[in-house]
Parts: sequence; structure tokens; C-alpha cells
Amino acid sequence: MIVIDASSVAKYVLREENWELIEKRLLHDDVITLNLMLEEVLNAIWKHYSLLKTITLETAYAKKSILYRLVREEIIRIEHENKYLDHAFELALKDRVTVYDALYIAQAIEKQAKLLTSDEKQAKVAEKHGIETIYTP
Repeated sequence: MIVIDASSVAKYVLREENWELIEKRLLHDDVITLNLMLEEVLNAIWKHYSLLKTITLETAYAKKSILYRLVREEIIRIEHENKYLDHAFELALKDRVTVYDALYIAQAIEKQAKLLTSDEKQAKVAEKHGIETIYTP
């Protein structure tokens, strides 16, 4: 089982560098995430359209559809993050990472899963806690 964080889902949906490595995991592994991922990836799409102006409005909607299909077809299964909040808060305070990043780490710890991330700091903290990490820059 692999916990995928929003940075890697965004990289895949937006077809950023190394997205193909993430696709391989999506096609061949049991992948799980938190419902928070949806808001984070939609925000990344918004950023590329509104601030960076690297995609068109039509493309932004197409990327949203890809994201929703990943969830609808259970290529990525979603859990609610509430059950990981206390653990994540402790990790965030102890390891000086955001609660958002700590949530995925807590999920990986409790599921005894690998963590797939494109966030270097999050990967280092996860490894510190004994989580096998797949870092995709």
C-alpha cells in the first residue's frame, strides 16, 4: 500500500516533470490518500491558471476532471483525515512540518504504508519515522 500526498497527485495531474514515475505507481499499486488532497490539488490547478498563467481555463477544468476520475474510479482511494489529526498535530509540532504534510505521514505510519511524495522536507521527516518513502522530485 502507498499513501500518496497532494504534491505527487498535483505533479501527475498537471503533467509536471517526472509525472510518469507517479503514473506507474497509480497503475500498479494500492494507492490511498486523504480527502484533503482534493482541495490541495484543486488549489494547485487554480494557481497554474490564475497566478502562473501556465494553463488555460479549459485546461484547468480538464485537469479537475482527471483528478475526479482518479477518485471516482478508485485509482486513488480516499480516507477522511479526522482520524489522523491528533497524531499529525504531534508530528507537526515535533518535526516542524505543516499539519497538512504531517497528516499524510500519520496516515502512512498508521497504515504501515509507503509514502509517495514530491515534497523533499516531508520525505525526510517520513524517513525519520521509519516510513519507506518514494520521493519524486
